[in-house]
Amino acid sequence: MKKKIPVQDLQHGMYVSELVGRHWRDTPFLFQGFEIHTDEEIQEIRKYCEHVLIDTEQGYDISSKPRRPVPISPQKKAEPDELTREPIINLEKVVESFAPWHHRVPRYKDATVLEEEISYAKKATIQTREAVYNIMGDVRLGRSIDTNVAKKVVADMVDSVIRNPDALMCLNQLKNKDEYTALHSLRVCVLALAFGRHLDLSDEELNVLGLGALLHDVGKMKVPNDIINKPGKLTEEEFNLMKSHVPHGVTILEETHGIPSTAIDVARYHHERYAGGGYAMGAKGEQIGLFGTVGAIVDCYDAITSDRSYHVGMSAHDALKKMYSWRGKDFQPVMIEQFIQCMGIYPIGSVVELHNGCVGVVISVNRERRLLPKVALVLNTDKQPFSSVRVIDLMDYSERRNRDMEIRKVLPPGEYGVLPTKYIPLGN
Repeated sequence: MKKKIPVQDLQHGMYVSELVGRHWRDTPFLFQGFEIHTDEEIQEIRKYCEHVLIDTEQGYDISSKPRRPVPISPQKKAEPDELTREPIINLEKVVESFAPWHHRVPRYKDATVLEEEISYAKKATIQTREAVYNIMGDVRLGRSIDTNVAKKVVADMVDSVIRNPDALMCLNQLKNKDEYTALHSLRVCVLALAFGRHLDLSDEELNVLGLGALLHDVGKMKVPNDIINKPGKLTEEEFNLMKSHVPHGVTILEETHGIPSTAIDVARYHHERYAGGGYAMGAKGEQIGLFGTVGAIVDCYDAITSDRSYHVGMSAHDALKKMYSWRGKDFQPVMIEQFIQCMGIYPIGSVVELHNGCVGVVISVNRERRLLPKVALVLNTDKQPFSSVRVIDLMDYSERRNRDMEIRKVLPPGEYGVLPTKYIPLGN
């Protein structure tokens, strides 16, 4: 329940959901509410308004005993009370909203088509890539993160994803294993935003999720490069050093002004697993929370679909099948099912063969009919290149009941010499 109170009544542990008379973007705070942890946060709020709305479901009520902030060390096993902090919205509520008996009307509809959105998405990608390199360079040198720049590039990507997520998802196919750490952070951010949109998160919630996803791996700047890029299996000592990137990253983000705890949850929990067995806190089940769950899923997906110094990435289709088999063990079952729904049965970049023998590349998903994406036709029925690439919408042929133009199977990337990145839209 939301309750209006004067700012002088704010206490540690309260969750401020709205600044009465002011918009978040007109203040130094991030775009969404947050839990009060320090006196400094209360003093800062008093500069901008006289009253706030608190959410008593996510934090303390005015009559509650003030909650003293408890430092969390990701290097030790977490006690139960350390793992019960509420995210911006509750994981259980999101899972319940996708129950079969729940009538759900999606929050978003595409406002642009792929061809219109791609140029905006390309600009956002270029700016975000540059920001990630600068942030990682600053962290490596012990300098503070420029939070304002990070927020700005995330906000631009949120706007693009809300209009049409397919454009950024197309650009996510561009991978270079020599730039894995930086581009992985960018891709994880895009995947988290697309997934968050599918989960009906608000604009404000997407901004916080995106910020956490973009910064989830900053701790790797404290791990030696020869370990990160080692082509062979890590020794136990090396793996412990690799795992240390989680507590390093959490510490860096907690010491950075303007990053809410819910955004830090992406870094804190992205290697935790639903049935336990992950790292670095040993969290499991609902303890991981919404943003931690999203972070774990999208981080794993990008990792197993990317070429690394020590393995060749699998196809998106195979990765989703593999991750589905891990439901209940590594990932919350409903959330992994919804991630597959978000990505589509045939994710963007999939090489597919139609029933008539033609080969194409999926360039856009159909958010209402997942089996009927848009496909760029590349090879004819004799597996020879078309004189020019032709984009077709399989939905059109479905309405004509033309089974020849349905997808028969997914092919490995590179089959018949078809490289997906040559055919996805990249803008001008």
